[in-house]
Amino acid sequence: MIGQLPMAVPDPALPSRVRIHEVGPRDGLQNEKTIVPTEVKAEFIRRLAAAGLDTVEATSFVHPQWVPQLADAEQLLPMLEGVGARLPVLVPNRRGLDRALALGAREVAVFGSVTESFAKANLNRTVDESLEMFAPVVATAREAGLRVRGYLSMCFGDPWEGAVPIERTVRVARRLLDLGCDELSLGDTIGVATPGHVTALLAALNEAAVPTDRLAVHFHDTYGQALANTLAALRHGVSTVDASAGGLGGCPYAKSATGNLATEDLVWMLDGLGVTTGVDLGRLTATSVWMARQLGRPSPSRTVRALSHQEP
Repeated sequence: MIGQLPMAVPDPALPSRVRIHEVGPRDGLQNEKTIVPTEVKAEFIRRLAAAGLDTVEATSFVHPQWVPQLADAEQLLPMLEGVGARLPVLVPNRRGLDRALALGAREVAVFGSVTESFAKANLNRTVDESLEMFAPVVATAREAGLRVRGYLSMCFGDPWEGAVPIERTVRVARRLLDLGCDELSLGDTIGVATPGHVTALLAALNEAAVPTDRLAVHFHDTYGQALANTLAALRHGVSTVDASAGGLGGCPYAKSATGNLATEDLVWMLDGLGVTTGVDLGRLTATSVWMARQLGRPSPSRTVRALSHQEP
């Protein structure tokens, strides 16, 4: 399947190693119109881990009414025993955390918003109310010894409100970090960010005492800017990047959001830059081709198509 690979030309301005936070099984599959069988999800996660991805976000404990595609979380997690990767799960509230704890989850994530419009659409709360809801969730998770990630959506633009002022993103990010999150993932939920905007936001976060080593980036490729934005973040020192195998995903509450940055496209770029990821591109591509067959359509990832000769 794999033919030519990129020639590595290292860039000393970049981190020597990048940790890829794989979100395909959760953020990718939650946006599929058809519900993927639990056994297929488990096999997908096992294959991703075998390809070298050491962090694979497994599922979400959101109420099944809101995300029916992930209603099988209780059935899925026990099937993943022995998978050699970190398996964080999304928890929307204390009830979701309790369900995750009962199944032995060791890492969780909460999902907040910078903008009022998206907070209302996604959480049916204001930004402040959502942060108040997260406070006991994060505190309880930390007390139980869990690692906690905070997702922050609409950091660059909102489909209802337009461009998001940098200072607003900084304010909400600082508050989420102050709740006790170990890491913040900055989401370009509708894919409108550009490299200059990314650089300016990261600089402003540093000025607000948000350390770069506690930040991750999560780009969508709506306007073809995801890789360029990722490179801008890497040049600023960010070394954790969210991506989705095969470019799966979007956002069920933001219809203008298209697929996530494809993990294969990211790995191709990082391999060419001499940045270590630990990911076997051949095995990863084969996994995405396999999942595309389960979904009945080709992968949108350009790298998957190029290396596997899939037709668009």
